[in-house]
Amino acid sequence: MDAVVKVFCVHTEPNFSLPWQRKRQYSSSSSGFIIGGRRVLTNAHSVEHHTQVKLKKRGSDTKYLATVLSIGTECDIAMLTVNDDEFWEGVSPLEFGDLPALQDAVTVVGYPIGGYTISVTSGVVSRIEILSYVHVSTELLGLQIDAAINSGNSGGPAFNDKGKCVGIAFQSLKHEDAENIGYVIPTPVIMHFTQDYEKNGAYTGFPIIGIEWQKMENPDLRLSVGMTHNQKGVRIRRVEPTAPESNVLKPSDVILSFDGVDIANDGTVPFRHGERIGFSYLVSQKYTGDDARVKVLRKSKTLEFKIKLNAHKRLIPAHIRGKPPSYYIVAGFVFSAVSVPYLCSEYGKDYEFDAPVKLMDKLLHAMAQSIDEQLVVVSQVLVADINIGYEELVNTQVIAFNGKPVKNLKNLANMVEACKEEYLKFDLDYDQIVVLQTKNAKAATSDILAMHCIPSAMSDDLKA
Repeated sequence: MDAVVKVFCVHTEPNFSLPWQRKRQYSSSSSGFIIGGRRVLTNAHSVEHHTQVKLKKRGSDTKYLATVLSIGTECDIAMLTVNDDEFWEGVSPLEFGDLPALQDAVTVVGYPIGGYTISVTSGVVSRIEILSYVHVSTELLGLQIDAAINSGNSGGPAFNDKGKCVGIAFQSLKHEDAENIGYVIPTPVIMHFTQDYEKNGAYTGFPIIGIEWQKMENPDLRLSVGMTHNQKGVRIRRVEPTAPESNVLKPSDVILSFDGVDIANDGTVPFRHGERIGFSYLVSQKYTGDDARVKVLRKSKTLEFKIKLNAHKRLIPAHIRGKPPSYYIVAGFVFSAVSVPYLCSEYGKDYEFDAPVKLMDKLLHAMAQSIDEQLVVVSQVLVADINIGYEELVNTQVIAFNGKPVKNLKNLANMVEACKEEYLKFDLDYDQIVVLQTKNAKAATSDILAMHCIPSAMSDDLKA
């Protein structure tokens, strides 16, 4: 337990609704633990948007300044280190154990709310499956346990009965029909994160196959695509245009196996004795840039391809990896690129219910056509004489500028800045248009910026 530390973090989050400024800073505490190589692991959400991180050992009265080495947003793991040699004295790093079996005893150690000293809760492993990681909605292997995981437990280790670490506590299920359901990031995911950092010097992410697929459980559906009675697999519905495998995989192909492991009609593969798991588990075990062999059925012919795996490029990203949000302002119109944190800022944590239907449709179903494509919206209109009549525009997508499609925010800013035509004409969603005289719009911008104390008409990343 001496390897378990308390993590103190001061966060300063970006303000996605007013992207030229940051929110008021706040403090949080969580848990972490020491591993080999003078490193400490905790949760990514525990140190997200950090301005200062400090660690305190059990039984110590000293807080040591920590440096964040890497943040794995998809797997919700962060790696820290401390430069002060005193911190590492007399502490043995934790050793990792194997993935536990169902009903194996686990003990979660950390510093949850309700007190200041170390806390121990125990339970058993009640489920092992692909889980949705709440932090960024990715799906990776996870353990469900019946030990209580409360606020502050995040980042603390889960031990097996031999005293070895089998996971990191990271979230719990808050539901009126559920009690004592906690979730733990298991060792395969932790080892992927640490080995990725050691191999590449940075976190590169978990790769995916850039497809949407359909189960093949209906016998008539299987017959229609030429599957024999002993063939099983899943049908490709759509292929991400930005994915490397888009060159070889096609819609209506049936994926029969991945790296030699046969895929069932429900999309699962064998996992230990008597268990099955979603085949995305096989993909998540790989690293970004790795090759994989995929066997497919196409027009009753079996084909095999070697594909290169890459991280997911979403049209509306789940996070922006700690960068400040981008914005561009002209004539009081604030243009922003949509991301999940942006939607949370505008509509709250229940943005799935409150955001406009068209934005949610893009979030759930739209695919980026190029690596640099963004969904650009008129976030709001800073009211001035120049934009009279347009004041009610809010979170409406920009489709084109002066007849040219808008690829991303930088593309829009460059086109507006370089415009020599008499009018600025923005084609928006719902067949709306905004027309402004170019000369007057650009002249009014500086006065509007001064009135709202905005330092620049565009974010620094758009100036590069």
